[in-house]
Amino acid sequence: MAGKGKGGSYRSAKSGRYVTRAYGKSHPRTTVKEAPGKSGSTGGSYRSAITGRFVTAKHGKASPHTTVREK
Repeated sequence: MAGKGKGGSYRSAKSGRYVTRAYGKSHPRTTVKEAPGKSGSTGGSYRSAITGRFVTAKHGKASPHTTVREK
């Protein structure tokens, strides 16, 4: 998987797929950096690719290109 490894990984807010570190750094508004060793479940909540904060489901559904649904 691209981007997996030491120091966290990046995931596209548009596709939900993992992307390379270079792509993640060059597209900060549409990618989310995940913490290394991430474990557990967030219960299907949404996270903003821009701020990294959790957002409401309503906002997440209305902004699919700048939010990521975490499972």
